[in-house]
Amino acid sequence: MDDMAAILTINLSALCENWARLGSRIGKAECGAVVKADAYGLGIEHAVPALARAGCHTFFVAHVSEGIRARAVASQATIYVLNGLAQARMHDYRVHRLRPVLGSIPEVGYWRQHGHGCEPAALHVDTGMNRLGLRLEEALALLPTHRLHDLGIGLVMTHFCSSEVPDARDTAAQIASFARLKAELAASGNGAVPMSLCNSSGHFLDGIETYDLTRPGYALYGGNPTPDQSNPMRPVIRLEAPIVQIRHVPEGEAVGYNGNWIATRESRIATISCGYADGFPRNAGNNPQHEGGTAIVAGVECPFAGNVSMDLITLDITDVPQGKVKPGDFATLIGDALDIDRVAASARTNGYEILTNLGRRYRRQIVG
Repeated sequence: MDDMAAILTINLSALCENWARLGSRIGKAECGAVVKADAYGLGIEHAVPALARAGCHTFFVAHVSEGIRARAVASQATIYVLNGLAQARMHDYRVHRLRPVLGSIPEVGYWRQHGHGCEPAALHVDTGMNRLGLRLEEALALLPTHRLHDLGIGLVMTHFCSSEVPDARDTAAQIASFARLKAELAASGNGAVPMSLCNSSGHFLDGIETYDLTRPGYALYGGNPTPDQSNPMRPVIRLEAPIVQIRHVPEGEAVGYNGNWIATRESRIATISCGYADGFPRNAGNNPQHEGGTAIVAGVECPFAGNVSMDLITLDITDVPQGKVKPGDFATLIGDALDIDRVAASARTNGYEILTNLGRRYRRQIVG
């Protein structure tokens, strides 16, 4: 392993503590876990076994290939595949006991005809996202003449659009639509079918029904599910990059590509071994149009000096006391005061992208 690679520390104890904390908020409902996108960049093979040991029984992935990986490390888990029915993968659904999330009437029909011997699928009913799922009217029209059990369906779910936004009107409308669906399920003799509504932020909506199963994702990995308040979750990742070189730059000289950063004083510049090829966002660069990212060096927050390059980032460490830092020391890019949401804001993106772009060049340390 390259000694100059940045170090990504993944804390599985924090991951499991976040899952337990979310589960404590939902009464008797089951708390599942969304582990798509390689468990938000942490690695399915690390995250899924840890969560399973902590008591998680139900996982959600995006693709069949992810489901196969999850099954390999969680033999007894229930695993749903979110991105619709892949008709060419019926053998894999059957052999690996994967449950597709059906999102259209044609998918329901195909599953009814060809899903024999498979575990029950989920039915996705769209309540406002307009992305995947049956429209509410389509689902309501299906219920009077069909028992979901006979269609091979064992879960009904929807997906929030804006649950992280306080008092969002579309959230209230979605909650009402799903309650209407529950009533129609009961009236049509399908009331025993479990239902799933809440994503990460849904766990923090006061006074709503949590139904039977929740599907947290972002909050498990340390993202803030309540952006208007302090983060109730523990940080799960830490990213540190080694300092390759420290140089003195006279006042008025430029640093980095295109001269986007000019020293306004006699400066010390540290170059660290990390860049956008490692998955760190290029938009975190500091230039006259955008105040970009920072790193913590010897306890001091130091702004980026110019662009984030492919393999390197330059930092203005002038405010770090002389003798407190040398080549080979590490700068913290994610960790302590620099949580994933703050790092994301500095790069004009969101924490989801920070997590799912975590690079393969990092030296990964699994703790907890």
